[in-house]
Amino acid sequence: IIAGRMSEDGESAVLVLNRNGFSELHVIETKSNSLKMPPIKTGGVVYDQCFSKDGQLLYYLCDSATSSPNIFSINLETKKTKKLTDSMSRNVNSNDLSEASVLRFVSYDGLEVPGIFYPPKNVPAGEKAPAVVWVHGGPGGQSLPKYSPEIQFIANHGYAIYAVNNRGSSGYGKSFFRAADHKHGEADLDDCVEAARFLATLDFIDEERIAINGGSYGGFMVLAALAFRPKEFKAGIDLFGVSNWVRTLKEVPAWWKAIKDLLYTKIGNPFEEEEYLKSISPLFHAERIERPLLVLQGVNDPRVLKVESDEIVESLKKNGVPVEYVVFEDEGHGFKKKVNRIKGAKAMLAFLDKYLR
Repeated sequence: IIAGRMSEDGESAVLVLNRNGFSELHVIETKSNSLKMPPIKTGGVVYDQCFSKDGQLLYYLCDSATSSPNIFSINLETKKTKKLTDSMSRNVNSNDLSEASVLRFVSYDGLEVPGIFYPPKNVPAGEKAPAVVWVHGGPGGQSLPKYSPEIQFIANHGYAIYAVNNRGSSGYGKSFFRAADHKHGEADLDDCVEAARFLATLDFIDEERIAINGGSYGGFMVLAALAFRPKEFKAGIDLFGVSNWVRTLKEVPAWWKAIKDLLYTKIGNPFEEEEYLKSISPLFHAERIERPLLVLQGVNDPRVLKVESDEIVESLKKNGVPVEYVVFEDEGHGFKKKVNRIKGAKAMLAFLDKYLR
């Protein structure tokens, strides 16, 4: 259960369940503690929900892999759902977008690992598609089947995308969430490697053309993959990823105490485990990197400082490794402005086309 809301009259409640990344709505009659209707499978991700004043309607805000967020209503008497808005750009045909589905594979130690798969579009007949393992942020995040213009843009140009929910991800229970504690960049990294090997078993994927992409903690995973598993991926795209855990963890502001405590538990304490953190920090092992890398970074990022990207880029240049660097002067941790998101997406596609085509 990830969210809930009660009607003003107290007679109804709605619970939002995370079911393999997809949001499912359960409408409860509070007096009998029973379902008012069968669970509602939204086909995407619910962001907010509320009841009408009289408790007869339930409203919710939801998107999906092929639709930007819209408002829906459910009549609790007729059980009918109605779409109230249409926020999708008229320039986008949903038929051109890639539907999300859940695919699982058995990882290196027998643990089943899930992910959200987006099949490639516009692949020439008779050709196998290149693929991208897409790693979420966190640590402890989860890839969800929500509307991502960047994912759809890349998939529309013939790339299969597998948004892996490696061990340590949320949404699959406490044991799975804690399975990578103090083993990040190791246990979860090998899940990403196994994800690539899983993709290689699909008969429409070219096993020689698989890249890895990720942002924030996912960006660290990209750098770790290139540094510690240097031959597993053809190329990597790092969006504002951590390259030096010692510095990043020491720089966590005091007012982010909850975040700091979580990071120290999951990654390590930089004041007590500096050598260990250096051992998993790609910057200190940059000489191992041999595959091409694209880095995207916001100048005003307060979480992953720009120096994290500056130094890994300089190290690769020094070592003669192909590296491209796109810096956004007016962005922070994540890119918000439409013009910058378009520029970033085009840079990612151009990079993939250069090294995977």
